[in-house]
Amino acid sequence: MTKEFVTQDPKAVDVLPIGQIARRAGVPVSTVRYYESLGLLPAVRSAGNTRLFPRHVLRRIAFIQVSVRYGVTLSEVAEILASLPEDHPPTRADWKRISATWSEHLARQQAILARMQEELTGCIGCGCLSQTRCAVVNSRDALGADGPGPRRILDPTP
Repeated sequence: MTKEFVTQDPKAVDVLPIGQIARRAGVPVSTVRYYESLGLLPAVRSAGNTRLFPRHVLRRIAFIQVSVRYGVTLSEVAEILASLPEDHPPTRADWKRISATWSEHLARQQAILARMQEELTGCIGCGCLSQTRCAVVNSRDALGADGPGPRRILDPTP
């Protein structure tokens, strides 16, 4: 979100215009605006109402791009970035803390993927189409009263 304070001398706080940030980050200007609207990037306004960004947002944009590439949602990215300072680049300690958080996230994702592989390999590979054990088959919508979605997969307890 754009900060309310206005700077008379953009060079005094080491800020760059949105177009330059977008070019340097390799993203469209609309992406920078979108990230700002989500609160992922801090911005200030010049006396002429030009949107300016601190130079260190280039690291934030790179962090966002890498995170999204590896399946981290923008809301999860926002949680992490909310803990970082907006007025200066993150310190080594900040990045170390983020790294630990990512390690926990990756461990959860690995467990989910292992379970998915086990369930889908067993289900698709078996060919039995058992009406009572198969996690996918739901004869005559017998599980419909239990709630929406694939009930045996979402809640594997009988």
